[in-house]
Amino acid sequence: MKLGHDPKLLSFRDKIRAYFENDYPKVILAKTASGASLTTAEVRRAEMALGERGWLASAWPEQYGGPGWSIEEQYIFDEELERAGAPTVTPMGVVYVGPVIFTFGTDEQKAQWLGGIGDGSVGWAQGYSEPEAGSDLASLQFSAVQDGDEYILNGTKIWTSAAQHADWIFLLTRTSREAKKQMGITFICCRLDQPGVTVKPIITIEGKYYLSQCDFVDVRVPVANRIGEEGKGWSYSQYLLGNERTSYARIGGKRKQLADIRAIASQIPTGGNQRLIDDSFFSGRLCEVETRLDALEITVLRVLTAVRDGGTPGDEASILKIMATDLAQAITTLFLEAAAEHGNRKFADSVSPDWTGDAAFAAPGVANYFGTRAQSIYGGTNEIQRNIIAKRVLGL
Repeated sequence: MKLGHDPKLLSFRDKIRAYFENDYPKVILAKTASGASLTTAEVRRAEMALGERGWLASAWPEQYGGPGWSIEEQYIFDEELERAGAPTVTPMGVVYVGPVIFTFGTDEQKAQWLGGIGDGSVGWAQGYSEPEAGSDLASLQFSAVQDGDEYILNGTKIWTSAAQHADWIFLLTRTSREAKKQMGITFICCRLDQPGVTVKPIITIEGKYYLSQCDFVDVRVPVANRIGEEGKGWSYSQYLLGNERTSYARIGGKRKQLADIRAIASQIPTGGNQRLIDDSFFSGRLCEVETRLDALEITVLRVLTAVRDGGTPGDEASILKIMATDLAQAITTLFLEAAAEHGNRKFADSVSPDWTGDAAFAAPGVANYFGTRAQSIYGGTNEIQRNIIAKRVLGL
């Protein structure tokens, strides 16, 4: 894939960039830039702003309500969204469950769910991990017992992202214990306001609420809410996880972060007239991270080329997941070190008199540092991804 200087792609980029500069809700951009969490109403507003143009489900085919963009256009859109500082689209609907529904769901399920996912009016959460089933997801115990034309759900899902904003949750449930553990798993959708569902906040180390524990006690859902065949949920989950792990790259957002770090480091003095950007150790690591980002982008483009040509992310998604999450942690570490140097100079007697540095970046930078520590755990730990690469890619 070559984005290059294709006039059509350049014109497309200009259109998307102009939208984020002129028409996207400014209040959402300002709140995101401050590092503050969005309310549910703000999440819906941000996503419906894209949905009303048909851009929220940017990778969906036109027949299901997507814009029908090429892979190149999808990539450019994601870059410009992140460059503008817009909040990342909540992936549980448009990236995760939406494609599962239009690939494996019935016509009735497509009609019921795809519209609200695609226009941003309905939020979704993902019910995979359990207290005793994280990396070994196939060990899940969350049960779904059929009773006539309903399933009765019992169990706990944990580390559930965006549940506080969601209307629905898609769940991996165990409907049989007779086959090997990867079998007997069924993919079921449930409203989060159903009787018997309790959503409990999990406050993370940086003081934010974006994870929950979801308890289900005798929750009844129609059998019609099951996606695909009973006992085939593991196969559907692997299809979904390929899309999830590929979505972590976020090249545009990382380029914006690195540009911000370079600008910040150019303002912070380290002694005399030297600035942090001139410190050979810091600038060397910044250049290293920029090079790693170039390598990640090339890898993403190779995978997207394969998808464009009829393939799937496949096991290579594990490579992207490791590269992207390790890089996210390296970038936020540089932010943290810049904040520390800012603090050192603030209280030093030798601070340059012309220094007008602003530490507004420090609080969100520290929060992002702590937040990215979890990236190597969620979506399948990086240790598990290395096992996948060793076995399935390298054949070891």
